[in-house]
Amino acid sequence: MGAPTLSFENEVFAKFAFYAGIVLLKTMIMSVWTARYRIPRKVFISPEDYGSKGPKTLTTDPDIERARRCHLNDLENVLPFVLIGFFYVLTGPDVGSATLHFRLFAGFRLLHTIVYMFVVPQPSRAIAFFVGFFVNISMAISVIRAGMF
Repeated sequence: MGAPTLSFENEVFAKFAFYAGIVLLKTMIMSVWTARYRIPRKVFISPEDYGSKGPKTLTTDPDIERARRCHLNDLENVLPFVLIGFFYVLTGPDVGSATLHFRLFAGFRLLHTIVYMFVVPQPSRAIAFFVGFFVNISMAISVIRAGMF
């Protein structure tokens, strides 16, 4: 068997690209979600954002801060998933195992956002976080093993 190709004809790569696209889009949407609170409440973080209209300059609105923390959490977890997942694809994993990794990560990232933004009590957010975290660890171990010399 040859080296895995980075094309959509490689089923593992195609599935990875699909799920990576979902979580990257979700991460980008968090910016809009934050703006959804900022604009109507006129809560901006930089003076050039509000001009002479004189809105509040507070940065401690609880809903805005919750959306920002959720977005930051995505950046801390989705970017490693995309990088580790890319290298994981190159290890030539079994399609079923790879698909499970990708689906678990994407599903639990979406769940993490829902429970974070709608203030579902713990341990729901922690569970959603740690499933994704351990998916990344599992793929990283596979990458490290494949690259050992």
